[in-house]
Amino acid sequence: MTQTIEPVPLEDHLCFALYSAHMAVQRSYKPVLNELGLTYPQYLVMSTLWHEDAMAVGEIADHLALESSTLTPLLQRLETAGLVNRRRDPNNERRVVISLTDGGKALRAQAHCVTDRLLAASGMDAAELGQINAIVRRLRDAVDENAD
Repeated sequence: MTQTIEPVPLEDHLCFALYSAHMAVQRSYKPVLNELGLTYPQYLVMSTLWHEDAMAVGEIADHLALESSTLTPLLQRLETAGLVNRRRDPNNERRVVISLTDGGKALRAQAHCVTDRLLAASGMDAAELGQINAIVRRLRDAVDENAD
């Protein structure tokens, strides 16, 4: 006798819950990011630099789990927008360092509205979102550590 295994319903897949939550958060951020003149990936780069200015492209890529080649056109657009400067490290010509311009630093003061938007849209408080964030990061780290 052959036993038929029913597929797991989509709503029970953790990967789909994470993916669809990610998409919902991005949709929530979009109007605010449009006002800031940033795309979501640009916002991630800017957030990284607001935390630690003057980072090498490779460091930013590692921090965002992206390839350096993926970042290059994005960084070029941020430079064209006057938000970052790209310069070669005088001690290592292969290393490109990205730093915030005055305009990029000034934008930081307006960026709190992105978090405010998520708080309002979610109906949760900062502590609840912080707990979810911690759990998801723990999951990500465990899966990364055990991936083949």
